[in-house]
Amino acid sequence: MRIAIVNDMPMAVEALRRAIAFEPAHEVVWVAANGREAVERCQTVTPDLILMDLIMPVMDGVEATRQIMANTPCAIVIVTVDRQQNVHRVFEAMGHGALDVVDTPTLGVGDAREAAAPLLRKIFNIGWLVGQRSPMVRSELPLPRSGGVRQKLVAIGSSAGGPAALEILLKGLPRDYPAAIVLVQHVDQVFAAGMADWLSSASGLPVRLARDGETPLAGTVLLAGTNHHIRLLKNGTLTYTAEPVDEIYRPSIDVFFRSVAQFWNGDAVGVLLTGMGRDGAQGLKSMRQRGYLTIAQDQLSSAVYGMPKAAAAIDAAVEIRPLERIAPRLMDVFSR
Repeated sequence: MRIAIVNDMPMAVEALRRAIAFEPAHEVVWVAANGREAVERCQTVTPDLILMDLIMPVMDGVEATRQIMANTPCAIVIVTVDRQQNVHRVFEAMGHGALDVVDTPTLGVGDAREAAAPLLRKIFNIGWLVGQRSPMVRSELPLPRSGGVRQKLVAIGSSAGGPAALEILLKGLPRDYPAAIVLVQHVDQVFAAGMADWLSSASGLPVRLARDGETPLAGTVLLAGTNHHIRLLKNGTLTYTAEPVDEIYRPSIDVFFRSVAQFWNGDAVGVLLTGMGRDGAQGLKSMRQRGYLTIAQDQLSSAVYGMPKAAAAIDAAVEIRPLERIAPRLMDVFSR
């Protein structure tokens, strides 16, 4: 993979170079000392992946991410020495299309390969996400839904650009919205709690992490909160699971959407928002095949038109809508 480093700290650049060198298939194609330089270099040589610092002179990583994703889009991972202190900047960058975040590897402390492992794992996942590997298509058919009280559920999946898209969507729904909402966003578990808090303050709706064993209920907005997949069980409760291990991106939107199609005993809507790759497309199609309304974000309003495009290509979405028209549609479907 052709990788670019954007960082104004020589020690951080050296730590990233050494970590990348553990994988011979990776190559550092250029290094930029600030965001403006990175924007200019991308116009000449667009890499497969950018490792982007947040705090830099001239132009910070948030604005650089915004400009790069608008003009020369490519995969971007935020690399920072203090994720918790910069949590709002991280989500702002992810709103512009950054895919993930990871700590800067440390130099001269402990085993160097072990210190590089989290970064290399992220790079591996990104390579799978933007590569040509075909998604697995499972042949199992969902079980029919049984009778009973018709509970309402909105299942939402998002990735690159997702935090900002989720904020806009949730802002369009009232606090007494009569359906449970479960969000699956590609984000590392160390940031999940911070993202739930951020979405709560930004959208005005109470958002919290989903707990293992709980049942989605009207009036709750639950965010998948671990690096395991979240799925719905036959008894209607949520659980976290490491399986299937072949789903590289965790939590997987496909895994959750398929479980909704298989086990949800009520009415549901599936929504697939902005994101790179194909995760969620097959799961959305499973929901459509069970008779649920499925919605994909349109190209113009998507920060990264990957996952919604994949859903449109396999006819998984009943409707393709601009982001600002998704919440009104959800209001029409589930109104008191």
